[in-house]
Amino acid sequence: MTHDEIRAKAREYLQKEYDARFRGEVERLIGAEDWKELEDRFFRTLEFGTGGLRGVIGGGFNRMNTLVVKSATQGLAAYIIKAFPEKAREGRLSAVIAYDSRHYSREFAQVSARVFAGNGIRAYIFSSLRPTPELSFAIRRLGTDTGIVVTASHNPPQYNGYKAYWNDGSQVIEPHDAGIIEEVSRVTAINELSENEAVSRGLYKVIDQEIDGPYREMVVNALFRPALIKEKAGEVKIVYTPLHGTGAFHVEAVLSGLGLNVMTVPEQREGNGDFPTVAFPNPEEAAALEMALALGKKVGADVVMATDPDADRFGAAVPDGVSENGQGGFTLITGNQMGTLLVDYVCLSLKELGRLPPKPAIVKSIVTTGMQDKVAALYGVETLECLTGFKWIANLMRLADEGKIPQRIIFGNEESYGYLVENEVRDKDGVSAAALTAEMTIYWRSTGKTLLDRLNELYEKAGYWEEMGISKYFQGPQGPATMAGVMAEYRRSPPRTLGGIAVVKVRDLLQGAALFPGDPSRKEPVDLPKSNVLQFYLEDGTIVSARPSGTEPKIKFYATCCAATCCGKTGEGGTARKTALEAAKKEVAGKLAAIKADIRKVIGA
Repeated sequence: MTHDEIRAKAREYLQKEYDARFRGEVERLIGAEDWKELEDRFFRTLEFGTGGLRGVIGGGFNRMNTLVVKSATQGLAAYIIKAFPEKAREGRLSAVIAYDSRHYSREFAQVSARVFAGNGIRAYIFSSLRPTPELSFAIRRLGTDTGIVVTASHNPPQYNGYKAYWNDGSQVIEPHDAGIIEEVSRVTAINELSENEAVSRGLYKVIDQEIDGPYREMVVNALFRPALIKEKAGEVKIVYTPLHGTGAFHVEAVLSGLGLNVMTVPEQREGNGDFPTVAFPNPEEAAALEMALALGKKVGADVVMATDPDADRFGAAVPDGVSENGQGGFTLITGNQMGTLLVDYVCLSLKELGRLPPKPAIVKSIVTTGMQDKVAALYGVETLECLTGFKWIANLMRLADEGKIPQRIIFGNEESYGYLVENEVRDKDGVSAAALTAEMTIYWRSTGKTLLDRLNELYEKAGYWEEMGISKYFQGPQGPATMAGVMAEYRRSPPRTLGGIAVVKVRDLLQGAALFPGDPSRKEPVDLPKSNVLQFYLEDGTIVSARPSGTEPKIKFYATCCAATCCGKTGEGGTARKTALEAAKKEVAGKLAAIKADIRKVIGA
């Protein structure tokens, strides 16, 4: 962009933006003639993608600010009015809005409510921070037509975001996602009421206890063994951190209400958009749990738990018996491992309690460990797969509700620390995952086992599985084109081997087909929605996937790998089984390291 083009875009923005902070930022940049920063803020408009918005907070069309949020909400409102014309004519449309602890979350939520009101759509809004899963629950309980949660999940503090939901409580999918994007792109004027006027017209209503109480009750009712929890609760110590987010409000109330001994990390308990004690407020990152683990060691915790800022993701660590300076060590449980443990516990519990429905199925994303397929099969439970993103798990739940598929969904999860056991929420739920993990810990403890003991038992039955992820960021104006080039190159010339292991199948979800390098004439259809994803199936059962992010300028690579040699033969002692497991871990580690090296040659990471 030329300086004149940048200046013209900046002036256009200043004519439309009323927030003094964001206007001031742009005005100062113009005065300083900081063309590099200005170009980054104006070379494009922050796109309303399939999941909504996410970006750095600041002034400019390529930033998260009040103008961009209002434009997105105006487009969403226009689409809802077209989607439900009869309700629109009768003035019965409604939306619900929640927000997390990030900077400007409250302001973005409030301006969204005022724009909905300006379009004749009643806006229900929480008075303070609430988790994303409660937003999904509220949509279903209130019967609203759409919903918004203002959050950037586990991104760094300079980010915020905006996720749009449909009337079933799930994030929007086709055709609604494309329809909303089109309406957002058409916005030229924004209809907005003041809060006072919206309230006086009955179009702005604050909600709290009417949702909070039923949500907590639902989480508790989804548990399997309340009597066991009541009997054993005093024997288990739990350390928990909400990572300066929304989770403490419900996690503390639910777990304490069950009689469990919960200690929340005091420095991380309150919502704080600066996330001052962590580099990334992400339970997937070991560093984010340092303070919780330190407290866990100090008090002898049986499990350490964490939720991300909007409490949809859940992470955990458990004692491993390893001595460290005289104190017990902890092992972080990966998202794939926790999902597998929960699959096992849900299936086992439903079967033991005689509540396993006909045609039971779990749902997992295409990049989640294949170990779950093996574990579910032990109980006669089918595994369904879907695209990455919990909205696709929710879509299968909706199809089951409508009788369009025969399966009954009993659990859904994805490798990125997202789990769902209840039916009343249609997004990942870190609050219910915390409660169920507490119960699972108590259950296995009552049988003399830890969660790691049970995981090792599952390795013996299903093989040893390990996963790896790599994220490559492509920042700046050239980022999207570079990302597209990487994916195009993989399609033009897919690797014949990865990590020295032959590629036997390439599944291209954008083309909706599976190709076979050893037989160029062979082609199979893929029964999944089209998506810019490539998957390479290796001859040893390893799967490597490449997927550009829908909300960030990055490509994510995943690999899931198994070694069956860990499965001990009947009659083998504990030492032999342990030796076999260690050998399998070593084998898998070698494969993953070689695969990572090959990927990095291509992306330069």
